[in-house]
Amino acid sequence: MSSNYSLQTPREWSQQQFGFASLGHLRRTQRLMNIGEKLAASPGGTLPQAFPQWSELKAAYRFFSNPKVGFEPITAPHYQLTRNRCCEPGEYLFLEDTTELNYTHHPATEDLGSVGDNQGRGFWLHSTLAIQVEQWDLDQRPEGLAVGLLGQQLWRRPHRSRGRRHTEGWRERLTRQRESQRWAAVLEELTVPPKGCHWTYIADREADFYEPIERCVRRGLDFVIRAYRDRKLADQPAHLKEAVARAPVLGQLEIELRSRPGQPARTAVVEVRACALTVQGPWRPGGERPDLALKVVQVLEMSPPEGTEPLHWILLTSLDCNTWNQVRRVVGRYCVRWWIEEYHKALKTGTGVEESQLERAHRLESLLGVMAVLAVRLVNVKWLARARPEEPVDPQVFGTVLLKLLAQRFGKPKEGWTHQNTLVCVARVGGFLARKGDGMPGWQTIWRGWQRLMWMAEGVALLK
Repeated sequence: MSSNYSLQTPREWSQQQFGFASLGHLRRTQRLMNIGEKLAASPGGTLPQAFPQWSELKAAYRFFSNPKVGFEPITAPHYQLTRNRCCEPGEYLFLEDTTELNYTHHPATEDLGSVGDNQGRGFWLHSTLAIQVEQWDLDQRPEGLAVGLLGQQLWRRPHRSRGRRHTEGWRERLTRQRESQRWAAVLEELTVPPKGCHWTYIADREADFYEPIERCVRRGLDFVIRAYRDRKLADQPAHLKEAVARAPVLGQLEIELRSRPGQPARTAVVEVRACALTVQGPWRPGGERPDLALKVVQVLEMSPPEGTEPLHWILLTSLDCNTWNQVRRVVGRYCVRWWIEEYHKALKTGTGVEESQLERAHRLESLLGVMAVLAVRLVNVKWLARARPEEPVDPQVFGTVLLKLLAQRFGKPKEGWTHQNTLVCVARVGGFLARKGDGMPGWQTIWRGWQRLMWMAEGVALLK
């Protein structure tokens, strides 16, 4: 077990994450470390909650207003720390996705971009989260913890007028800058995987085009990307989806599907096929690109519930698919792609970053830099309860007063305070019922429980 991923006290954590930030003056870096420490001790709170003293709150507002402070210089030390850790021996998954940060409900905030249906206001954030695989379960699915962020891209999309038509041709669209170029772009900033390191890039259908795959091949990474396009094959008069559908069935799997809006959680029984194919390289400015040799895995649900669209994944990969276990691990790696969605939930619901009342986009961007790093800490708090449920909680990290409050409310567990029972008790303070069939708590009940627990601790401090 690597100590790199054990939780630290808020002060130790903030010093490690922000101590090398290059902000033009040592006092700004020290202020950043202080802000990180206070926010880590009070996640999910607004700045006034994290800084009850007016002098410190005023200093935090002044820090975020400084034009020499920004999203990139705040997050850069964390990216470098993550990249260094990913060079230690082990297996790592690089999960990538995009989310929107919506501030439409803060009409006073200036200089925001377009989100949603072009009527909303906010930012777009593209994240690449590194996970270290600690073990594989019996179903050949990885278990692990977040190492950190390899990189992020934050941008404001220009507002477009309704009814605007695109007059440019497809060749012009290929030559101009496009948002799709963000996919796998962070790989260009990495070295090749060092000896003893296995890196796998994992992304959804938005990354199904030539450049992300080519970047992985060129940089020496494996990849698992869900297919969207039906490519032409280079060595036979057929297309990719038709060819993989003709491959023999290798076996069946059960896949747990999380709940979605309008869709309850369920278990899908799927048939799995796999084959090796060579697809034609596309045309790009400068000529035709080389063909790509891929392994293709199809995951198809056979008997979905009535009225439900069957699960159907086609996964493009460079990983070996010679045995049933190898194919199961390809599917298992893609099944944990939702961990990047969990990170974005931790950022939005766990840190409450969309609730900030800062009135300029630049100030929000700087705050987002701190919260983006803090969200990695929050997901590991939750994932430790899953990956190492029986491991004891360090009272100095969690807080001795907070543990005493939980003990008075629910009683001290016979086995002592562990990652799992501590997280469940925090969520129970927030309204989580903790019944046998309830599973693990979500971010909303964890956030409410933590806030109430902090208020209780503040009350104890005032009484003393």
